[in-house]
Amino acid sequence: MGEDFREIQDYLGRIVDNVEKIIVGKREAVELSLLALLCGGHILVEDVPGVGKTSLASALSRSLHCSFRRIQFTPDIMPSDITGFSLYNQKTGEFEYRQGLIFSSLILADEINRASPKTQASLLEAMEENQVTVDGITYPMSRPFMVMATQNPADFVGTYPLPEAQMDRFLMRISLGYPEFTDERNILRRFKEEDPELKPVARGEEIIALQHAVRKIHVDESLYDYLVRISGATRKHPDVTLGASPRGTLALFHTARARALYRGRDYVTPDDIKPLAKPVLAHRLILKPESKLRRVTAEDVLSEILEQIPVPMGRQA
Repeated sequence: MGEDFREIQDYLGRIVDNVEKIIVGKREAVELSLLALLCGGHILVEDVPGVGKTSLASALSRSLHCSFRRIQFTPDIMPSDITGFSLYNQKTGEFEYRQGLIFSSLILADEINRASPKTQASLLEAMEENQVTVDGITYPMSRPFMVMATQNPADFVGTYPLPEAQMDRFLMRISLGYPEFTDERNILRRFKEEDPELKPVARGEEIIALQHAVRKIHVDESLYDYLVRISGATRKHPDVTLGASPRGTLALFHTARARALYRGRDYVTPDDIKPLAKPVLAHRLILKPESKLRRVTAEDVLSEILEQIPVPMGRQA
């Protein structure tokens, strides 16, 4: 795909519009999902049941003409189910590799926190390095590749909370939330007979080309300082035990560039960074127990930090 940024903006807008045929009134969440895909990152969707978490992943995959696989995480699912395993072939006298469920362009890891920590950990290599290693042999993932994992914060019976290392692998955490009155009424009208049919509006190779384009988006030196100050402030905040890692700073850096491309620009502004700070960094922060008792949230901490750190002067969106 060429470097006509207006054309790219229209192209990405068509993807979002297509997904919105299924996901009504949640354009911001759809846009964030697309930004994660443009960065080659992964998303954790945390919300109550029935608000469209699975539908979001399915609609995005159908819009992109990419392979899609839903993995229902349960306590008895094994790491080998995810990564694959070697099976002895009696005819040839050799071991043959059988692919696991992870081999697809877009993976819906449904209720990921219901699986054991060992099974959760089987995703780490694929999410970080786009590959899996079985019996010392490395197998690359298909491209593009994205994991959209869901978990339900309202039901912790029989669940295994994701460890910090696993949470840090997710580029961002989003929440759909309940629809507004008008949006929910539109859902009833739209789905009164049958689900809207989605046709692909993008191809995998085009998304890969746009992932390369994201890496070319210009970021001014002053914004490097701004990004580092935001992450650094989370590590010093009195309500925080564990602040954002350098991986978190890089995640905010890349998603800001993806947002600039989505907005039809070849440069990043502070307005690209600020709205992404919470979905990209909040799930990486661990608050002190006494702060949680005072009902302080990671989003509250980031709101305070963004208000306190001076915004660099320069080109605005």
